[in-house]
Amino acid sequence: MRVVPMVKADAYGLGVEEVVRVLASRDPYGFGVATVEEGLQLRTLGVTRPIMIYSPVPPGQYRAAVKHGLILSLSSLYEMRALEGAVEDASRPCPVQIEVDTGMGRAGFPAGDVDGWWPPVRDSKVLSVAGLWTHLHSADEPDPGASRKQIKAFEALWRRLDGLPGGALIHVANSAGGLRLDCEVANATRPGYFLYGGRVGDDAPDPEPVVDVRARVALVRQVPAGTTLGYGATYRARRTERWATVAIGYGDGLPRALGNRGHALMRGRRVPIIGRISMDATVVDITDVAAVEPGEAVTFIGSDAGAQIALDEVADTVGTIGYEILTGLSPRLPRVWARQP
Repeated sequence: MRVVPMVKADAYGLGVEEVVRVLASRDPYGFGVATVEEGLQLRTLGVTRPIMIYSPVPPGQYRAAVKHGLILSLSSLYEMRALEGAVEDASRPCPVQIEVDTGMGRAGFPAGDVDGWWPPVRDSKVLSVAGLWTHLHSADEPDPGASRKQIKAFEALWRRLDGLPGGALIHVANSAGGLRLDCEVANATRPGYFLYGGRVGDDAPDPEPVVDVRARVALVRQVPAGTTLGYGATYRARRTERWATVAIGYGDGLPRALGNRGHALMRGRRVPIIGRISMDATVVDITDVAAVEPGEAVTFIGSDAGAQIALDEVADTVGTIGYEILTGLSPRLPRVWARQP
């Protein structure tokens, strides 16, 4: 089984240069991205493995993709013709992947119209099919029925494709699909979210924690009962309290919706996030944590002295998904990598 790790969106917000360095040591087949710019960035970083683009791109970017050996995904004959026009050396067929729509809807050749699009693709003089894939829309849902229906449709389509190159990548599996479902014809998988510490289903293995989001206390204050806090004064001290102002805010990617509902960790204890989170500062109630000093670390995602706030817990608290939490971490937040001994 060939593995194509997804490193789009700056490797899900972690920092693509270091992520690619780490993943390259595991000898993947190639890397997956969403845009031509992301593919060119990988080439600049020295990546020579196949780089596959998994989202439709504007026709004006086709020539750059061809020049740098990026493998585009095609969803229509219009795209195919436009890409053929961007190939300057017809003696060197340009590899492409064919996306098939089995229910996702946002892109892909229609699975029910194979006879309409496969012959022109197969017979192209300047393009070569390097892969065939579809995307599962509900692979992480408790009921796998919809995903199994998609997989069966993909398998049936694959059997109808006469002339499909034997070495082509055949794949349906994102992280959830790869860990929870089987496809009889697949020879590759493209993991993403699970690699970065995200859960992909209650019956899937738990991921190893990958990301810790921490910041330092900048200021400690003791306030009397009735003191209000933050924009809108949405929090009021109920007693004499001690507050720690932490040097992180939504400008760093900490979700603003955690205000008055989320928690952080200090010395292995949960402390509530109080008031609205500001662009540059967040306040936690440290009344029950003794002798906190400026400079101490506060953990908003990750582990501290045996306690943990998981990525997906934070996402659930604010009503979103962990993907959005990770990709929302701004460049202002330093990425500090723990080195293995």
